[in-house]
Amino acid sequence: MFTTITVIETRHTSTVDRELAAAAFGDRPDSWPLPTATSPQQLWLRAVAAGGQGRYGSACRDLSEVRRERPAGRLVSLAHSTQASFLRQLGWHTLARGWDGRALALAGTDPEARSDALIGLAADALGVGRFAAATTLLARADSVTVPGPTAPDRLPVRRRWVAAELAMATGDGASAVRHAEEAVELAKAMAVPSARHQVKSQVVLAAALCSAGDTERSRAVGEAALQAAGRLRLLPLRWAAACLLIDIGSVSFTAQKLHEIRDICAGQVRRAGGAWRSA
Repeated sequence: MFTTITVIETRHTSTVDRELAAAAFGDRPDSWPLPTATSPQQLWLRAVAAGGQGRYGSACRDLSEVRRERPAGRLVSLAHSTQASFLRQLGWHTLARGWDGRALALAGTDPEARSDALIGLAADALGVGRFAAATTLLARADSVTVPGPTAPDRLPVRRRWVAAELAMATGDGASAVRHAEEAVELAKAMAVPSARHQVKSQVVLAAALCSAGDTERSRAVGEAALQAAGRLRLLPLRWAAACLLIDIGSVSFTAQKLHEIRDICAGQVRRAGGAWRSA
């Protein structure tokens, strides 16, 4: 009887792990409701998936539980980095820096956690105009990322998002496009394709193309990203794509429709626990 129960529990845990991984980093980012998490790893995956949908209240509760259960190490560091990423998405770069700093302190020697924290710190610095610091932090992230089959292939994608955003902020449109196009290709090549990473890479590419003056291609990429984000229920990315298209215009969407999409996404995020920072 004990053996039978153990096998059933193991199979159930394995199924939940697969479902949460598919929602967080796979082909099912639109999954909702998500399965109940019973381990720190599952809680983190649930939080990542919920945050991708703009369900920040649910995501932050799960991250808080991870932090209560683990004093230090990879998962608690990743929980801090993930909390920081949610704050950045809502415009709170200065607050995010504190979470990323703690993530780095808690990461120990784990290369994934250290790289995540350093890339996050670079994004925080970029968001407050500290461009030289952002460049240094990205270089530090490169130095701790371990290449090879065991390294998470989401990290090179994320690193190029920040590099593209840094190039945009410093007026180097050509470099921004190059980094963003690399992110698109790397996201396509991930061992387990992540729909969320692919859509975000398209949003970053659309912004980079705009910064480089290629408005026509930016518009086409942005419209495709807006449609994909809507289909996959990725509200923060749908909001970002709508904001870009409001600025540059759209062939497929009227200005009124884009404003409607933007405002609906922002309202849904607020109702799901997200607090936008005023400009």
